[in-house]
Amino acid sequence: MEKNPGFSDLLRLIDERSTAFRAAVAAAPGLDAQVPTCPGWTLLDLVKHLGGGDRYWAAIVGAGPADAPSAEATVARAALEAPREREVLLPWLAASTQLLLSALREAGPDAGCWAWWSAQQTPRASGGVARHRVQESAVHTYDAQLAAGAPQPLPAEVALDGVEEFLFTCVATPSAWPHKPTAFDFHTAEGRSWRLTVDGDGAASIRIPAATAATGEDSDAAGASIHGTASELVLYLYGRIPDESLHVDGDAGLLDLLRAWEPEE
Repeated sequence: MEKNPGFSDLLRLIDERSTAFRAAVAAAPGLDAQVPTCPGWTLLDLVKHLGGGDRYWAAIVGAGPADAPSAEATVARAALEAPREREVLLPWLAASTQLLLSALREAGPDAGCWAWWSAQQTPRASGGVARHRVQESAVHTYDAQLAAGAPQPLPAEVALDGVEEFLFTCVATPSAWPHKPTAFDFHTAEGRSWRLTVDGDGAASIRIPAATAATGEDSDAAGASIHGTASELVLYLYGRIPDESLHVDGDAGLLDLLRAWEPEE
């Protein structure tokens, strides 16, 4: 079974996606360009969001284990001001990413910290932060590229881990599913698959062995099966592309229920 990226790989991918993000910002017609996938946002808003997020999570990781985000990190995020000139903004963004990478390197992968997600499948630790920031950076790079008129698929290395990271971090919860228990299968064209099960115990995901996915064994257990490239699945999960961009078997209406679900933890 394929391994997830190691901690050093995650740091490399954060750096690579940040570099690609800055390239898209540099290529855009202006910082006032609209971001179609973030309604109401300009490219400047998007840069401030990603750079501010890097700085915020650097402070969160640096603060260590906590039951809530540090007051300093919260205040700094609320007061954040980003440069408005592109020639100054791009170095500011690069410095923001380096602050995050430095904090992660100093902490190492297992250092505990506050995080907004359930610890059910993703640890509230710097390694979990690094893995999620890869996806934040990747999806917002797509947003910036779209604003610049040249969107690109997510790199396969990023996207293949991104499907699992989304399911393990953004979806996993101990809160009860308020509908009839069911399962969702996600199949990538690259050959990796997962099953998300939702029931009275909440939501949890597992990888489907390649041999099982190839034969379709146990596929009847899924209420809906979603097929696409890894990049398409990540962009779909983050609301960047519609259902129609993918192939869905089974009850597509279940996807509407999943999208509308707001677990109470």
